[in-house]
Amino acid sequence: MSVYLDYNASTPIDPRVLDVMIEVYRNDPGNADSRTHDFGEQARKVTENARKQIAELLGVTPEEVFFTSGSTESNNIVIQGLKDYAESTGKKHIITTAIEHKSVLNTVKYMESQGFDVDYVSPDLSGRVSAEDVLSRVREDTLLVSIMHVNNETGTIQPVKEIGDALADKDVFFHVDATQSCSKLVDQIRDLHYDMLSMSAHKFRGPQGIGALILRRRNYKLPPVKNVYFGGQQEHGLRPGTTPVALVAGMGKACELAQAEYKEEAIENKAIRDEMLNLLKKEGVRYELNGDPQYCIDSTLNICFDGVSSEALMLSTKQYCAISNGSACTSRSYDPSYVLAAMGIPVEKIESSVRISWGSGVNKRNILDNFKKMLSVIISLAI
Repeated sequence: MSVYLDYNASTPIDPRVLDVMIEVYRNDPGNADSRTHDFGEQARKVTENARKQIAELLGVTPEEVFFTSGSTESNNIVIQGLKDYAESTGKKHIITTAIEHKSVLNTVKYMESQGFDVDYVSPDLSGRVSAEDVLSRVREDTLLVSIMHVNNETGTIQPVKEIGDALADKDVFFHVDATQSCSKLVDQIRDLHYDMLSMSAHKFRGPQGIGALILRRRNYKLPPVKNVYFGGQQEHGLRPGTTPVALVAGMGKACELAQAEYKEEAIENKAIRDEMLNLLKKEGVRYELNGDPQYCIDSTLNICFDGVSSEALMLSTKQYCAISNGSACTSRSYDPSYVLAAMGIPVEKIESSVRISWGSGVNKRNILDNFKKMLSVIISLAI
């Protein structure tokens, strides 16, 4: 049976998270904003408990946690939600990178059509952008710097610590897309200086369809982010719509588990990575790693198998391993990965590259056995 190795796209839900959600679905039917009966009050308690669980994982206050449908919505709210402030201050310059998730790239492109000026910083072959390159582009009219913490395709950790420290005393907002890092690089996130942070529950064994936007207070004030669509006053008006209480509870539980288990999971992820790399060498496969391994998170490998089409590889080995050749948001496109292209990797190598990602709850022996079978197919395809 095929083993699932596409955790960067979406993770399997943890049974303990599912149990919490089922309990809420069965016993807490109320609307968290209904204040005239006990059912609404109980739903509100469930929601606020989850808000505390998220805050504890990230080292923020519950008042700084705002529920959304996921990182795509959070990213849109951050970028579009600053438009009024930008218009009033004349600060209409945005800095981001060429390897961001499409929810950032497409949103800043929209902002360009609205009269904003955007700088796109490209990485080098390491997969990292230079903090100095990012900071050198800051101007008097710079509104926002938006940088992902960990790239979803390569697993490369970006220099958000250095950038955040440098921007901490400047009149520039700093947004971190922590979709791929919030349950893994917990200590690093707690030590970051940032104004806004995006996260999605389904990237760390929570349910799909729920996420959060963290807005940090600076001088006791939240960033001047406004809602981008209209409705009720849920989430203090930032994100209108009925709160999905069971999903919120599931996300809270996933955060609680991540806080308790992230150190152990990190050890397991590194052990799997090390054994995969040993197998690659032992089996004599011709390969190159995309991105500098010293900056890569331990649960992701982006590998170029020389002379082997990634499409052919995925079709030929799907009975062993479920892998991908890029972001799930662009997987229906056969265009070469824009992330690898921005790194300067040649097209022929991009077309031979795949992403392998894993996380908590995996069976190490099962993964390695199936990975070895996949390598035998790769050797036959390369002949």
